[in-house]
Amino acid sequence: MSDSTPAPFPNEHAADGSFRRQLSRFREWVRANPTSPFPAEAGRYHLYVSLACPWAHRTIIYRRLKGLEGAISMTIVDPERDERGWAIVDGPGNTPDPVNGFGFLSEAYLASDPAFSGRVTVPVLWDKVTGVIVNNESSEIIRMLDREFAAVSDPGAPVFCPPDLEAEIDEINASVYAAVNNGVYRAGFATTQAAYEDAFRDLFAALDALDRRLGIRRYLLGDRITEADWRLFTTLVRFDPVYVGHFKCNLRRIADYPNLSGYLRELYQYPGVADTVSFNHIKRHYYRTHPTINPTRIVPVGPHMNLAAPHHRDAIGAEPLAQ
Repeated sequence: MSDSTPAPFPNEHAADGSFRRQLSRFREWVRANPTSPFPAEAGRYHLYVSLACPWAHRTIIYRRLKGLEGAISMTIVDPERDERGWAIVDGPGNTPDPVNGFGFLSEAYLASDPAFSGRVTVPVLWDKVTGVIVNNESSEIIRMLDREFAAVSDPGAPVFCPPDLEAEIDEINASVYAAVNNGVYRAGFATTQAAYEDAFRDLFAALDALDRRLGIRRYLLGDRITEADWRLFTTLVRFDPVYVGHFKCNLRRIADYPNLSGYLRELYQYPGVADTVSFNHIKRHYYRTHPTINPTRIVPVGPHMNLAAPHHRDAIGAEPLAQ
């Protein structure tokens, strides 16, 4: 009997059953320089996002916290993706496409590259002037929103990747991405027991280390919120309602970690962030979109999560980690 199960995305799996995420296809940059091919101008760009997706959620948070909602328009796709990909239709929490009138996000990909044949993903940063996708890599889009759009952001908006912390932010982002952000998918999309267990061990070793780190630091880099925190947040907020059950990441919940749980609540309570979280979209997407994992497509009612409870993180110091 084979130990392998059907792959959710067959083109993104290795022979050993491990999930190997495809590389983002569009990697141009919007620049503050007005002579750039893609200059940072208010009203020129449009975001296509999903409230369900942690990668897209990063960009939604940045658009809100940087005060860019008037400068960059946005379309929210339907959370229930089928073989045709992300649909742009009427529905609770969905929004239309006022720019192109697309019915599916795949139309944006094919308009930008008629030969595109990979998996259509969110987020997408679209240029209304040239009619192409500028970028579909979330880590790069949030860097652009943080830095390149400063002239059209709210005055005094926080900078989440200041130059003096960039190297440290990049270092922790790399480890968190491998073991946690993408680690939950490596576990959930694994098609062999061995590949699943490898990802599972990496994930919980990383979460254990992060909980220890947050026991002596209020945020990942000390006493100020940075890009690294928001990149971790969008995975943590989905962990207990989705990844514990659907992706079999069930050794511990985030609620079981004394420091990660308070940290999650504090970031959720940051002004404007709770409005970007839709547990309805999150649960409908995961439980109704992966039939090889959840063939009944039943969406669980729970768990109960009180993210508005006191977080007590203001009592945590900013001492350096012990060497």
